[in-house]
Amino acid sequence: MELDPLLLSRIQFAFVVSFHAIFPVFTIGLASYIATLEALYYKTDNAVYERLSRFWTKVFAVVFGMGVVSGIVMAFQFGTNWSAFSYASANFLGPILSYEVVTAFFLEATFLGVLLFGRNKVPKGMHLFAACMVALGTFISSFWILSANSWMQTPAGVEIRDGLFYVTSWWEAIFNPSLWPRFFHMALASFLTAGFVVAGVSAWYLLRDRATEMNRKALSMTVILLAFIAPAQLVVGDIHGLNTFEHQPAKVAAMEGVWETTQGAPLLLFALPSATNERNYLEIGIPKMASLILTHELDGEVPGLKEWAPEDRPPVATVFWSFRIMVGIGLLMIVVALWAVTQRLRGRLFESSRLLRVMTWMIPLPFIAVLAGWFVTEVGRQPYLVYGVLRLSDGVTPSLTGGMALFTLLGFIVVYALVFAAGLYYLVRLIQAGPDAPEPEPGEQEGRPKRPFSAVGTRFDDTPELQPTRR
Repeated sequence: MELDPLLLSRIQFAFVVSFHAIFPVFTIGLASYIATLEALYYKTDNAVYERLSRFWTKVFAVVFGMGVVSGIVMAFQFGTNWSAFSYASANFLGPILSYEVVTAFFLEATFLGVLLFGRNKVPKGMHLFAACMVALGTFISSFWILSANSWMQTPAGVEIRDGLFYVTSWWEAIFNPSLWPRFFHMALASFLTAGFVVAGVSAWYLLRDRATEMNRKALSMTVILLAFIAPAQLVVGDIHGLNTFEHQPAKVAAMEGVWETTQGAPLLLFALPSATNERNYLEIGIPKMASLILTHELDGEVPGLKEWAPEDRPPVATVFWSFRIMVGIGLLMIVVALWAVTQRLRGRLFESSRLLRVMTWMIPLPFIAVLAGWFVTEVGRQPYLVYGVLRLSDGVTPSLTGGMALFTLLGFIVVYALVFAAGLYYLVRLIQAGPDAPEPEPGEQEGRPKRPFSAVGTRFDDTPELQPTRR
């Protein structure tokens, strides 16, 4: 059997980017949460906020490190597996990825050291500033990465000469038509992911009656955030969908499972799309709802997949079901967030063991929703690398063989499995250990070191006979 280097390269990149995506989407939201805790600690001098920040900074450091490692590998694949694409798009993507390193990664790396190791060594204001800079760096990084990805979805500000992309307008290329809907959609996804993880872990501690004061504070803060962010994501997602309908109608047709151009298209809740037979089986839907959502008219026209040649259509089943998984989890998030904030307003948030258990079960769902969303975005762009301009088959490395692609794919699977297992094991151990350390002494809360101990563990100033003789 002949191995297809294009197919194997696609599988390899999908595997690596899926592994990588779950880390930044968590750290972006968590960095903002840590900065908020540091600001509250700076303002109130409440040690609870300081303990929360200490604990979640440890988690952030581990996840951030795993994200950096997986991201570096992902970048190398542009040269190893997709060199033709890298060469063709270098005039735009080269500077954009460099800007991400210079403006974001250096900022994060510099101030992360202060955030991790500077507590009680730098003034509280400086430590707060470092936390804010790390949070800002995560957003700057996501801006450049999403600008590059959005340009691949909706290319603008370039022209093609001799098979190469030349930038004619940096403004149009960077701020391409799908950037802002995609950026805000991803930013809210990051807040939702971090919020549900923090809420779930806090609920897990409360069910076990551990560090109750601290975790009540964390859960109370988080459910208020989620009650606003979860419904807001539904609105931003709708705006993003309308933008996609305008610029990538074939992707939307796959998302909705529409084969024939239809006026008053139904919103399919369930179906089994068949690319071979160009139809759906076992359809269950709401009449005219897809047209209403996409065109704001009950009889609005939605183009069907048959408007495009079979070789120009995205894989329908993957896009169709990934979209429903993402939306389904998003709706579940809204329900849980509103349930939690209602219980908080009633004063029953911490006594509802059923709700606390549900919050712990919600921990993995935001990550699944993010991956499903990326599948919709990336698989829905197929068969193009740069939508409508450069096909996948034209971007793969010409000299790459199927054997080489298979060897690296298997290698990545093994190494990433070990890295992920080790990182997940350490995170679980870190969370199981928990922030159960005793409250810091008043001197520590103010940033002052403890008084020294003697060799036998007794403070010099507590036992007069053990004090050194003054000369």
